Amino acid sequence: MKNPLLNIENLSISFGNKEVIHHISYSLERNEILGIVGESGSGKSVSSLAILGLLPNKLSSITSGSILYDNKDLTQLSNKGFRGIRGKKIAMVFQEPMSSLNPSMTCGNQVQEILLQHTNLSKSNAKEETLALFEKVKLPNPSRIFGAYPHEISGGQKQRVMIAMSIACKPDILIADEPTTALDVTVQKDIIHLLYTLQKETRMSIIFITHDLTLISEIADRVLVMYRGEIVEQGKVETIFKKPKHNYTKALLNSRPSLDTRLKKLPSIQDYLNDNFSKEIITSEERQIKHKTLYSKPPLLEVINIEKEYFSKSGWFSKTSAFKAVDQVSFKLYEGETLGLVGESGCGKSTLGNAILQLDKATAGTILYRGEDITHLSNAAIRTLRKEMQIIFQDPFSSLNPRIPVGNAIIEPMKVHGIYNSYTERKAKVLAILNRVGLSENVFNRYPHEFSGGQRQRIGIARTIALQPKLIVCDESVSALDISVQAQVLNLLNELKEDFGFTYIFISHDLAVVKYMSDQLLVMNNGKIEELADADAIYNNPQKAYTKKLIHAIPKGL
Repeated sequence: MKNPLLNIENLSISFGNKEVIHHISYSLERNEILGIVGESGSGKSVSSLAILGLLPNKLSSITSGSILYDNKDLTQLSNKGFRGIRGKKIAMVFQEPMSSLNPSMTCGNQVQEILLQHTNLSKSNAKEETLALFEKVKLPNPSRIFGAYPHEISGGQKQRVMIAMSIACKPDILIADEPTTALDVTVQKDIIHLLYTLQKETRMSIIFITHDLTLISEIADRVLVMYRGEIVEQGKVETIFKKPKHNYTKALLNSRPSLDTRLKKLPSIQDYLNDNFSKEIITSEERQIKHKTLYSKPPLLEVINIEKEYFSKSGWFSKTSAFKAVDQVSFKLYEGETLGLVGESGCGKSTLGNAILQLDKATAGTILYRGEDITHLSNAAIRTLRKEMQIIFQDPFSSLNPRIPVGNAIIEPMKVHGIYNSYTERKAKVLAILNRVGLSENVFNRYPHEFSGGQRQRIGIARTIALQPKLIVCDESVSALDISVQAQVLNLLNELKEDFGFTYIFISHDLAVVKYMSDQLLVMNNGKIEELADADAIYNNPQKAYTKKLIHAIPKGL
């Protein structure tokens, strides 16, 4: 590597007295896409934020090393010195566009502001350039989005606005930090393709950060693997993917559910590093025997022609318009079954789940639970039903009260539903449940902010199972988790299903995860059912073009 565009040498970063990045060295070539992969806490984002001088000054410090760009050591620059570099020479696309975009400014003005600050364009020319950028990133109806606020457009569109903003000044380097993590598999594919196309057109260099090695293989030229603040392996993407040397790299590749075989237990990173995992698979014969038993009983839940309609007005004097989020959906769910519910954002998955749980009542149709119609129950009857039907949310942090210790958050619904007779009994049961979901007893008196995402999801699961429900709706409950933590949570859900006889509706946009978890698979599109059949049958032989598109969008690796 003769003249790299960016050269990082022996970089160490500390937060207080704790060193979190340990003497890492790597370079970024001109016209190259470099992938950085690893779990949360591996140091991917921290080391990349250091490039732009975005680490918190009072909390962190660069204790050794250099970051050389354009013959300048960026570690020596002041905030003022970074102003000519940030956005103009080195730009960044963040993981969560909603928190990165200003909610009080229109999307067009936010991109226009960058151009006015870093170029000599007039306001009218800056607007023209912004509209051209919106076309370049393939935003539909650029003029409408120019005047729209972030909350008025979809997640994928917000991410495209962020990309338009980051490439506005034609930077030499674009840092994309987990830009597709919480997006639909199809939108993810579109964003990956967009970044790849833009890189080829502009010849800028990209640092693409993710926890998904399979995803990296679809875009990167080279990849480096980070673990606990160190680079454990780096090289060409083909070499790392096909002949990984480090056990951690092998673990990352094997933690994601396979599309071809169904392991009885997914290996976590630690399982792999300790060489302590089983390769035992669930055969198609075993599935058939299990399904024969499952489907010989009456259904636990029967959904008949459910509809959910929303009404909106665009102005004071405009007509009310109707939108069917769920349209004539019917299916049966059997005790002990996992029904996978898959589709893109806006297809009606979560709306259907909420209607079943009576959190947002259906407009039409019938929902039978144990043979009883639950669509017209009184509030008191619904409260009783809550014990039997529970939900695990996508974001456990926002579903936990930040001011209540974890133990009390689990005890509270037990008390409401009269489970056990005293605080002492309930506490003993909660401690047992925390242990069952892989958490220690000292968790009881701690607060939600003290835990990682995976730990918070386990707390959410503990609170759900404390009520001893029969039916659990898992609404995107692993989509924002690291690939290894995801494996642990999926294993836990399957174990709890076996131990307690749970029945799941498993909602996700990730078809690989849904296929692994599910007995039957229900594919939704625009509020309607596209396909409903055995999960393996749909994956092996999809009947509808929409299902084929979802399957085609799954990152497959090299």
